[in-house]
Amino acid sequence: MAVYLDHAATTPMSDTAISAYVDAMAVVGNPSSIHSQGQNARRLLEEAREQVAATLGCDPIEVVFTGNGTEAINLAIKGLFWARPGTRILVPGGEHHATIDTVEWLERHEDAVIDWLPLDELGRVRLDALESALATDAASIALVSMLWANNEVGTLQPVAEIAALAARYGIPLHLDAVAAYGHVPISFADVRAASGAAAGVGLVALSVSAHKIGGPVGIGALVLSRTAALEALIHGGGQQRQVRSGTQDVAAAVSFAAASGAVIPAMEGESARVEALRSRLVAGVVAAVPSVVVNGDPDAAGRLPGTAHFAFPGCQGDSLLFLLDAAGVSVSTGSACQAGIPEPSHVLLAMGRDDETARSALRVTLGRTTTEADVDAFVAALPAAYAQAARAGLAGRTTSFDR
Repeated sequence: MAVYLDHAATTPMSDTAISAYVDAMAVVGNPSSIHSQGQNARRLLEEAREQVAATLGCDPIEVVFTGNGTEAINLAIKGLFWARPGTRILVPGGEHHATIDTVEWLERHEDAVIDWLPLDELGRVRLDALESALATDAASIALVSMLWANNEVGTLQPVAEIAALAARYGIPLHLDAVAAYGHVPISFADVRAASGAAAGVGLVALSVSAHKIGGPVGIGALVLSRTAALEALIHGGGQQRQVRSGTQDVAAAVSFAAASGAVIPAMEGESARVEALRSRLVAGVVAAVPSVVVNGDPDAAGRLPGTAHFAFPGCQGDSLLFLLDAAGVSVSTGSACQAGIPEPSHVLLAMGRDDETARSALRVTLGRTTTEADVDAFVAALPAAYAQAARAGLAGRTTSFDR
């Protein structure tokens, strides 16, 4: 039986979410219709919005359902950029490609100027660099965007301090919380209140996705402050505050809500369980491959509980991935959003590691279905896979096409 240790890419749908999805799919009615069947669908949709809002510490009206986390991130970054007079966007290195590709598109097509902020050796943004960038012609800055938790190495960002800096300089902040949701407490309202943010600045947008918490693929959400100025990406009906048009997926929203309602109340206990499994895994990996380097924050309070990120000297991460897959263990080398293209970890490069180290990366992520047996199966399969991958070594970066 295959062992699944790639929960950061997607996690299995919970039975609760599947049941809610199936039941809601039988409901007929467009939630924008005014007849009774449409209004019944609307009731289910708005109850789902209330449930998701409760898990994110925001008002229901601030939850804008999207097709996925990537759409939510695009809507936040492009929408805030287009609504502001500035051209600069402050972004740390090592972000998810949903952010990197979006800001680089704005750079190519909308004359945006990207200020890439440095990370420290643990993958945490340097606050001194952020403050320096904010203090340099703040009027030219359209927004700040960054991860709540790094999706590769799991390092948590100092969200409260970041939000306070953005609020102090009068700049909108978007947080990509896709990797953090369901693993660490999130309260949109509390972060805004603690930062002393005025209307439209500080933390104004936060992105999440259902399939990271046991919900369905195909629905995410953007928490958008009612005070934020944002231009829409999609037009045609204005169903959600004129911010996101289109007939809303009631069944997906209901399933999303069911997943969040099951995961968030159990988060503290489940995080402790998964953290213990991670400790077991890391100890097993270090014993099996003493030269391995564990990346990210070593302090459990500073990282996601189920993320373990390694650099295996002398071997290619994707070679190790394929050998483990052949042994029945699913892991990854990083984000699943790079279309299956093996590349050096841009996160490790942003953390100051060299190219060879960045090419040797492997990410193992645990979730609610992970057991001790799964961890032990990975540790048992690792020595042979590593020995074979190390014999193959690091492939040359040039090919016959480059000659």
